Amino acid sequence: MLDPTAFVADAELVEALTKKAAPFACDTDRVLFRQGDTPAGLFILNGGEVTLSMYAPSGETILSFQTSAGSLLGLPGLVSNQPYTLGAVAQAGANISFINREAFTAFMNANPTLALKILQVLAAEVSAARRAIPV
Repeated sequence: MLDPTAFVADAELVEALTKKAAPFACDTDRVLFRQGDTPAGLFILNGGEVTLSMYAPSGETILSFQTSAGSLLGLPGLVSNQPYTLGAVAQAGANISFINREAFTAFMNANPTLALKILQVLAAEVSAARRAIPV
């Protein structure tokens, strides 16, 4: 199983990104993005629950797990400009922030030290994905 803590960023990075982000209402369960969608931006889980899932082409669920507060959701797709490899659904009451692609790129360019922390989250996600692959 994929380690959900791999998506959790350093508190300083989460705070800085959240300042640039807009609140994303989750009064009811809400799809943040679907597997295969083109990335529009980054979702930050400040509190509550989000379920990340991966589906086979047949529609069968391959994996599904809950993320923790401080998770950066959709980061690999956003950075690589590739479709999301997972889907994300926020449960009702989740505290989510959203930073669009343009604001995220400007943030990365203006904050090289924090940009390195983004790379640390990406590296943690890659390592967790490799560990989750059955040998």
